[in-house]
Amino acid sequence: MLKIVEAPLAGQPDKLCDAMVEAIVDEYIRRDPLSRLDLQALGTNGMVMIGGVVDSKADFDAAEVARRVYTKIGYSDAMSPFVNVERPTEDVARGIVHGGAQGTAVMYGYATRETREFLPRAVVFANAIARRVNDLRTIDERFSWLRPDGKVQLAMDGERPIAVSLVVEHTSNIDLPQLQSALLEHVITPICGEHEGMKIFINPSGKFTNGGFASGVGVSGRKVLADTYGGLLPHGGASLAGKDPLKSARAGTYMARAVARQLVSEGAAQNVLVTVAYTTGVVDPIVLTVRGGGGEELTDVVRARFDFRPEAIVERLGLRRPLYEMSSRFGMFGRDELPWESPLT
Repeated sequence: MLKIVEAPLAGQPDKLCDAMVEAIVDEYIRRDPLSRLDLQALGTNGMVMIGGVVDSKADFDAAEVARRVYTKIGYSDAMSPFVNVERPTEDVARGIVHGGAQGTAVMYGYATRETREFLPRAVVFANAIARRVNDLRTIDERFSWLRPDGKVQLAMDGERPIAVSLVVEHTSNIDLPQLQSALLEHVITPICGEHEGMKIFINPSGKFTNGGFASGVGVSGRKVLADTYGGLLPHGGASLAGKDPLKSARAGTYMARAVARQLVSEGAAQNVLVTVAYTTGVVDPIVLTVRGGGGEELTDVVRARFDFRPEAIVERLGLRRPLYEMSSRFGMFGRDELPWESPLT
């Protein structure tokens, strides 16, 4: 079956916005673990606007956090953040105080035995290429001409990639043939292997020397499909970036993935899809279904073993800690350092 996925690099405009709001979430949680947050960022042309709802005891310069992230990702030009946040309305706060879900959302969790990461092979390959480009840029002096922006697109038929597109931002002092040759040798070949018959496109439109907010508009939460399962599976559409861990979209997404991964690792099915839905102010999910790819009905097993109330998820996975900026790049699943990727005990 043909599968096509994308993976943005860290400096792609949408991912810049994700990293900024997630770093701000981390800072709030570091200072006040009970912070309630719903933030959004929009960036373009040397500026970024960060707005949303915050209820927290923490007080710090969020604009400075955004600037720090921008520099850490690899940009040195001036960038002007504008931050405008307000406290939640009384209606919203009331639902939170009573322990109900923060928001109405549908989430899906998936795992498969296809790879050791319990992810579709195409997603693993695309994220590996993106991570490899970033590692070369930040670690290997021979690749000092690489810049942070870019995107991977990969088409896979069965176990083999059949087409790869890699667009990367770069400095002006490298010619296109040299860039293409270097990335083919040091990125595509090590990850995809023998590429005879594979369609390979590296900066097919030519030079790309002005990336990030200089080349386009970034919006946080817009790459949620690439962040999760590459668009290969259903998705409720809710953004995770900028939200505190108690938000139903965030807690539910992580728990659904953790449960699916646990069931596949135990041999309950070759692949598992968890569907969970919450509505504002209601503690328990209004829908929870779990099915294996071979027709296995696992819902009752999951209901008996796992608590899907948002508060219980936050406690079980240890989500009130600063780990969200780290999860905002190169996919949020299949990475051992993230708590929802550890075995559930």
